[in-house]
Amino acid sequence: MAQDITVMWGSGSPPCWKALIALHEKNLQGYNSVLLSFDKKEHKSQQVLDINPRGQLPAFKHKDRVVNESYGICMYLESEFKSQGNKLVPDCGRAQARMYQRMFEAQTMQQKIMDVVAYTWRVPEDERHDSAVKRNAEALTAELKLWEGYLKTGPGPFLAGKDFSLADVTVYPNIAFLFRFGLCEKRYPNLATYYNSLKDRPSIKATWPPTWLENPQGMDMLKDFESNTPSFSHCVIRNCFCNPLL
Repeated sequence: MAQDITVMWGSGSPPCWKALIALHEKNLQGYNSVLLSFDKKEHKSQQVLDINPRGQLPAFKHKDRVVNESYGICMYLESEFKSQGNKLVPDCGRAQARMYQRMFEAQTMQQKIMDVVAYTWRVPEDERHDSAVKRNAEALTAELKLWEGYLKTGPGPFLAGKDFSLADVTVYPNIAFLFRFGLCEKRYPNLATYYNSLKDRPSIKATWPPTWLENPQGMDMLKDFESNTPSFSHCVIRNCFCNPLL
């Protein structure tokens, strides 16, 4: 069954990580895993383009069915393998509504992370405006405080309630990315508690980005982003948050 699945992915990319977590939650570890290098531009290779003409990762194929959007992959796996592995969509209508709300609302979080990160990447240093950097940082700060509130009011311990769901599959990699690059745990205690509580979940631990394992120290680029002008490098974006809107 899993042998019919091929996933091409890059280490450190949250969209790729979402797909990998979903595969492990559905007990599909025997899939054909193809780890590619963004540095070497392997995501633009013909083997990727044959599945995903956009040349982006993840690239996913099950039999003759192609799904390349990370949210779509997660939803497809839960639907196609509903009776296998862990159930990722709650039966309770209230919890299900909360799950879908948090799941798709997280795309706003992704965009605001990218607004902060990509500005430095895309705009030459002599063309940057402190006002734009400040505006993007303030928007991300407000977004993260919103998620702090969600986790504080519960019902928890997971994003949709008492059970791990697609909301956690799709949101956790974004939150892990933030702490990987220095988000202050003391400033965001509820996000930090959520992040640390899931580190050892088998699906997350088994799919932890290998580049992060090689360098567990991480970076401090987001440590003071609320009060200071953030500084992000091209390699961080290329290696760690590629294809963020998939």
